[in-house]
Amino acid sequence: MSLSTHVLHLLGSSGVAYFLAKSIRDPLTRPNTLAGFQLAESGAVPMLETLSARAKAEGDTWLAEKLTKHAADENRHGQIFAHALKQLNKQVIDFKNQPKKPEKTTKERQRSPFFDAFFEGYTSEQLKPDVIDWNVFIASTYILELDASKDFARMAKVLPEDEQTSRNLKKSLLSIANDETGHAAYLYEALKRRMSAADADKLIADWRTRKVNAMFAMIGGLLKPDNKQPTLVQEGVPPEMLEEQANSDLAVA
Repeated sequence: MSLSTHVLHLLGSSGVAYFLAKSIRDPLTRPNTLAGFQLAESGAVPMLETLSARAKAEGDTWLAEKLTKHAADENRHGQIFAHALKQLNKQVIDFKNQPKKPEKTTKERQRSPFFDAFFEGYTSEQLKPDVIDWNVFIASTYILELDASKDFARMAKVLPEDEQTSRNLKKSLLSIANDETGHAAYLYEALKRRMSAADADKLIADWRTRKVNAMFAMIGGLLKPDNKQPTLVQEGVPPEMLEEQANSDLAVA
């Protein structure tokens, strides 16, 4: 990583860290932040499962097993965030029942500013799990998992400990951060199984540069006067979680 990229990485990371810390600590923005994480973690599961099946079909049982565990971890993380929302009597909004909006233009259907910059030069078709280049997936996901582990740890640090809900969330975030560190470790090993350590580090440096550009694209979007974060939560608890709680109560009784 060049010195200029390193400096920009530090600046961008500081900006993102401030935004996430503020969002998770503020009771007004915490639900939407938790919902965003729930959607992101749970949303990654199908892709990881498809990649695991693909790796197994290609004869890479080691990677297939790692991806299966990765998918299970992300699924559990989604459940953790759903439970954290339940503690606030909130749940992720049911998008299927939302009024349909007018068809968007091609430009409006683009990925988020972050992912648009991160995967610049790649089409949506090229990023599908059944065709994505393994080196692209491994290196890009390594960067995301490594940084996510630090982000979750930082968010845990700013949560107050004077009430139970925040203490429980702090423990959960630290657990998730630890999982993300493990994901980054196996991805780095996977890359070194495919190329020399020097080539692996060079590829990671390239994706680090992409991540820096993506962070500033995201921050720029957040700072726009007309920027408005979409509402991701609604009041209430999902029926399946109420049923799980009822069954738990009966078991205790």
